[in-house]
Amino acid sequence: MSDPSAVIDDLCEEGAQLDRLVAELGSEQWALDSPAPGWTVAHQIAHLAWTDHSSVLALTDRAAFNQEVEKALISPGDFVDNGAEEGARKPPAQLLADWRAGREALADALRAAPDGARFPWYGPPMSTASMATARLMETWAHGLDVADALDVPRIAPTARLRHIVRLGVRTRDFAFGVQRLTPPFDEFRVELVGPAGELWTYGPEDPKQAAGQVTGPALDFCLLVTQRAHRADLDLHTEGADADQWLDIAQAFAGPPGNGRAPKGSTR
Repeated sequence: MSDPSAVIDDLCEEGAQLDRLVAELGSEQWALDSPAPGWTVAHQIAHLAWTDHSSVLALTDRAAFNQEVEKALISPGDFVDNGAEEGARKPPAQLLADWRAGREALADALRAAPDGARFPWYGPPMSTASMATARLMETWAHGLDVADALDVPRIAPTARLRHIVRLGVRTRDFAFGVQRLTPPFDEFRVELVGPAGELWTYGPEDPKQAAGQVTGPALDFCLLVTQRAHRADLDLHTEGADADQWLDIAQAFAGPPGNGRAPKGSTR
C-alpha cells in the first residue's frame, strides 16, 4: 500500500465508532467483565490507549520505544496485562480522555511519517500503512469485546474489514513462526465474501500454484485471525492440510501465541 491515507482515515473512523459506544457509560459499566479473562471494559480501552501510546513512540521516539521493548523483554508474559491494568485504575473520565488524546496523537504521527519509512515494533518492523492497519485491527477486535461486555449488538461489519483481512493473510508465516512451525513455501489462495457481498481474493489465481485454499465470509476470517471466535463456530473452509493447520493457529497480532476463545457451549 503506497499511500497510507485511506487506512489512517479508516483507523480514525474505527476509533470514533468505538468511542460512541463507550462515551456515555457509567462507572459501573466500565467495571463490567469482558470476554478476556480478568479484563473489564476499562481494561479493553486502557489497552488500546497503551498500545496507541507505544505506537506513537515507535513513530516518533525510537529511544523511548526501545525502553518499552526492554520492559517487555523483562516480563514478556505480563507487560500487556500490566499496561492495561495501569490504565484501568484511572477514573473512567480520565481514561477516556487519555484514549482520545492518544488516538489523535497517533493519527497525526502516522500522517507525518516519511514516505517509505519503517518503524520498530514488538514483532517485525512495520511500515506506516502496516502500523495503521494493526491499530485498526486491534481497535475493531477490542471493540467486539466491549460490545460483548455491555451485552449490546456487535457493531455491524463494514468495508474496513478488508484491512484486517489483508493483515491476516500477510501474517500467515508469522503465525506459523510463533508456533515454531515451518510455513509452507507457496501462498494460499484466499477467497472471502465482504460485508456487501463483494469477493476479496488473495494469492495465486491458479489453484495448482497454491499451497491450499481458504474460503468463507470475511467477517469470520477476521474473527479467526483476531482470535475473537473459535474456528468451530465460524463458516470457514479449507482445502489442503497446510491451510487447515493455518486456521488452527492464525493470529494477526504481535506477541506470543494467543489462547483464543473456547467454542460456544464449551466449559473451558
